[in-house]
Amino acid sequence: MTTTAVRPDNGVAAPQRPPRRKVRGLLAKHWYAWLMIAPVVLVISVLVLYPLARGIYLSLTNATEMNVGRTIGANEIPATYDLIGLDNYLDVLSGADGAFYPRLLWTIQWTVICVTLHFTLGLGLAMLLNRAMRLRTLYRMLLILPWAVPPFVAAFGWRLILNDQGGVLNAVLGAVGISGVDWLGQPLAAKVSVIMVNVWLGVPFMMVALLGGLQTIPKELYEAAEMDGATPWQRFRAVTMPGLRPVSGTVVLLGTIWTFNQFPVIALLTGGGPGGSTNILVTEAYERAFQGIRDYAGAATYGAVIASMLVVFAFFYQRWLRRQSAEVLT
Repeated sequence: MTTTAVRPDNGVAAPQRPPRRKVRGLLAKHWYAWLMIAPVVLVISVLVLYPLARGIYLSLTNATEMNVGRTIGANEIPATYDLIGLDNYLDVLSGADGAFYPRLLWTIQWTVICVTLHFTLGLGLAMLLNRAMRLRTLYRMLLILPWAVPPFVAAFGWRLILNDQGGVLNAVLGAVGISGVDWLGQPLAAKVSVIMVNVWLGVPFMMVALLGGLQTIPKELYEAAEMDGATPWQRFRAVTMPGLRPVSGTVVLLGTIWTFNQFPVIALLTGGGPGGSTNILVTEAYERAFQGIRDYAGAATYGAVIASMLVVFAFFYQRWLRRQSAEVLT
């Protein structure tokens, strides 16, 4: 007895494997890769995904210190907060809470000023160190030192420098006949102080990243431009800036995100003061969560809004960078 295989008619699709079998096949075929990424997935889930989901959930409630579940001695008090939907977001975005838009305006000013100074000073130092000069290695080490200092150590060190009573900066000003300034006690002076400290901390990162980008630009391009009679400014515009575009686009995006969420400098240098004048959005969220009657729902709402704004900014910024790159290539 013989059997013959029956071929499917033309136009008839071959039977597909069930989705469950496909998943099993992928797991069986690439089990080693799944095993290697499992710890990373676990860590990200515990440290990122769960807190993010928990924060979004709390932002939809009226959770405060008074109605969350807690244990006092042998007594366990159950949670009594309720889901209230988008009411917290409406209060924040409508300006009903009274703090969001003033903090947002200062946060944008703080971010734009700091990132601009980071990039400008970092680019200038990178171009200086990209040249052949004596003791260049020593200069690089000294200029990168602020980046190696933890932010909280830098903040406490700068508090000693900026202190109005016996601070180093006021002592220097007094030596040249200028009256001292209450750097951390006056709103405008406090804003100048936190910007100065954050620039001191952030310039080394920009310098190192841009210096690496400068070293990838072929020297032949500069030689050809110089032979064509291009001035230094023309060589900078036509060779240096286009060559740095891939690096500069990335570091500006990272610098914006980091500065927008720069908590240690403001929290440790001024504590958001005086009178909340130096509070940015992230320090405002911290105060709501951990000071006074703790408003966990309000702090979670601020966190969700901050994350949403940064995601939207990153999306449109990347689109703008791709459009600029396409225009250069065409």
